[in-house]
Amino acid sequence: MLFYLSQIMLSLVKNTPLHGVFSFLRLFTYITFRSAGAAVTALALSWWLGPRVIAWLKESKFAQNYEDRAKAAGQFPARPEGKIGTPTMGGLLIVLVLDVTTLLWAQWNTLIQLTLLTVVVLCGLGFIDDYAKVTRQNSKGVQEFIKLWVQGGLAVFVAFYLWHLPSTSALISQVMVPFYKYPVAQGSCGVVLGLLLTSLAIVGSSNAVNLTDGLDGLAIGCTAIVSFVFLVLTYLSGNVKAAAYLQIPHVSGAGELTVFCAAMIGASLGFMWFNCHPAQVFMGDTGSLALGGVLGMVAVLIHQPLVLVLAGGVFVAEAGSVLIQRLWFKHTRKKYGEGRRVFLMAPLHHHFQKLGWHESQVVNRFYILCVLCAVLALSTLKIR
Repeated sequence: MLFYLSQIMLSLVKNTPLHGVFSFLRLFTYITFRSAGAAVTALALSWWLGPRVIAWLKESKFAQNYEDRAKAAGQFPARPEGKIGTPTMGGLLIVLVLDVTTLLWAQWNTLIQLTLLTVVVLCGLGFIDDYAKVTRQNSKGVQEFIKLWVQGGLAVFVAFYLWHLPSTSALISQVMVPFYKYPVAQGSCGVVLGLLLTSLAIVGSSNAVNLTDGLDGLAIGCTAIVSFVFLVLTYLSGNVKAAAYLQIPHVSGAGELTVFCAAMIGASLGFMWFNCHPAQVFMGDTGSLALGGVLGMVAVLIHQPLVLVLAGGVFVAEAGSVLIQRLWFKHTRKKYGEGRRVFLMAPLHHHFQKLGWHESQVVNRFYILCVLCAVLALSTLKIR
């Protein structure tokens, strides 16, 4: 919105004595300036709205007045405190700030519209899930297969939409992998793989961040780190000269996603202010499903869905631990008559809690691992 207003103002004062006075408005044509503005705006809005949203959630009794799954499964020696009474659905704050900031600072192209659609749809799904948990006062929300149908439906819609749109069809029909500068699949084979990868990126990322959201500040901190990776990648993908020099796919309009990623960093850091240990509010599925899904969406829109696996290595490990635990438990129960576990508890962060790590130790060490994954993902820019 600010970009469009600045252009209108510049056109009105063109060839008038006021042109020099309003020349500073040309700054809004620069993606770097608007990205910085988006980050600061999102952070400031989060700080301002945070106490108000938390108070509203408490008044509305949108609080977790039941033991979380980790606590109910067994007392952690390094985590004696509970989470009873902490407001949930804090993801509403993140999504509100993210949407408002993006609409203020970005140009509204197709890529921005798809990212905002993903955020809103998955936020709605998460809100329904959180509301079910709050009203029932247990950890059982929307059934898993319903979540997967909604996530899958959104992902398939996005994949086919991108494929049928001439300007973005290459995002689906040509499959790119990290550390290699040429498509590994094209044509009909590329389309099939592209549609599958797009769907897996959005659905998988959405659920992976959701599974990571089990400790104070863990999911939102890792989201901020991964968002920084995509801040860099989206800027380079949207710049013709930079993309050609680095031999990465150039996507017209991807530069506006840099503004979105900057807004997500600001919103994440602002929410972390209230979500760090001990948390004043939880994001709930309202936030985790939306943030995870939109990370997958951004990765798809810059033609780098598999880079997300590297950048979001912590998310992948968390989701992988749950998958391995479930499959091994079912296999051993069928083979030996009793289920056996690979990890002391899944997701992975609870395994380390069982080993005696304090919650803050787990979170900080996972941050370090996430930064290492981010560096690995950024290395794909030069190692090709």
